[in-house]
Amino acid sequence: MIWLTWRQHRKQMLAALIGLAVLLAVLIPTGLKMHHAFTDMGTERCLNGLGDGSLVGAGKVSECQSVVDRFQRAYGDYGRAALLLIFVPLLAGLFWGAPLVAREIESGTHRLVWTQGVTRARWGAVKIAAITVAALLFAIGYAALVSWWMGPLNRTGTSRLEFLSFDVQGIAPIGYTLFAVALGIFAGTVTRKVMPAMAMTLVGFVVLRIPLAVLGRPNFQGAKDLKYPVVSDTAPNIGNGNWVISDGVYDRAGSLLAGDTQAVCWPPPDSPDADGCYGAGAYNLVSYQPGDRFWPFQYLETGVYVLLAAGLLYLAIRRLQRQMT
Repeated sequence: MIWLTWRQHRKQMLAALIGLAVLLAVLIPTGLKMHHAFTDMGTERCLNGLGDGSLVGAGKVSECQSVVDRFQRAYGDYGRAALLLIFVPLLAGLFWGAPLVAREIESGTHRLVWTQGVTRARWGAVKIAAITVAALLFAIGYAALVSWWMGPLNRTGTSRLEFLSFDVQGIAPIGYTLFAVALGIFAGTVTRKVMPAMAMTLVGFVVLRIPLAVLGRPNFQGAKDLKYPVVSDTAPNIGNGNWVISDGVYDRAGSLLAGDTQAVCWPPPDSPDADGCYGAGAYNLVSYQPGDRFWPFQYLETGVYVLLAAGLLYLAIRRLQRQMT
C-alpha cells in the first residue's frame, strides 16, 4: 500500500518539493539581504535601544522612526508580497486532500484494491497517513523558512500578531495545512467527486478561518490599555511589536476627538510649540495585545486547527469503513 500510494501521488509530492525549492531560491537570497541591511542600516541597534517599556522618550522614538522608515522604503514591498503565502495551506487542501479519496471513488479504482485483500480501513489509513505526514513535513519546512525571512519585517512593519502577518509564520501554518488537508480528505468522502470536494474544501476553509482570525484572535486574551497625554515628551515604544486593537484621542472629559489615530505633540508641555494639540488635557487611549503574546496565541490557534484536523480525519476513516461501496 505504501508503494502504491507513492505511485499514485508522486506527482503531487514532486510538485510540492519543486514549490519548496522555488521558495528557497527566492527567500534565502532576499532574506539574507534584508537581515544584513537590518543590521548595517542601524535599524536593529536603534530598536533594541528603545528597551521594552510601553512609553519611551519621544525624541528617541522620532529618531528611530526615521531609521525604520528608511528600511521600510527599501524592503516594505517584500512584506506585502509575502502575504500571498497565506494561500499555501489552502492549496495543500485543494490539491492534496480533496483528490485523495474523491479521485479513487470517482474513477472506481478503489474497488480493485479492496478486492485484493486490502481492507477499507487499511487502504484509508495508509493513504491518509502518507499524505498527512507529507503535508506536515512540507508545512514545517515552509513555516520555518518564512518565519526566518520575515524577522526584520516583524520589527519594522506591522506587528506579527496582526492579520495576515500572523498567518504566514510561526507554527500556525502547520495547523492550517493539516486542517486544509484533513478537510479535503473528508470532503472527498462526502462528495465522492474531485471538483465538488475541492469546492467544499475551499468554502469550509474560508468560512472557518476568517471568523476565527477576525473575531477570535483579538480576544484570545484580554487586551491591555495604554493611556498617555497628547502633549508629552514620551511616546509609545515602536520596538515591542504590540498589536493595536483600537485607539483614539480623547479630551479631558473623556469624549472622543479623533478615532483610529494617536497624536503626540512634542517638544514637552513647557514648550510654546505645544499649543493647539487637541486642547489642554487631551490624551491617547490605546487598546492593544502585547507583542510577547505572539507564541501563546500561535500555540492556541494551531492547537484548535490540529484538533479539527484530527476530528475530520477520524470522520473520514469512519465513512470509508461504513458507508463506501
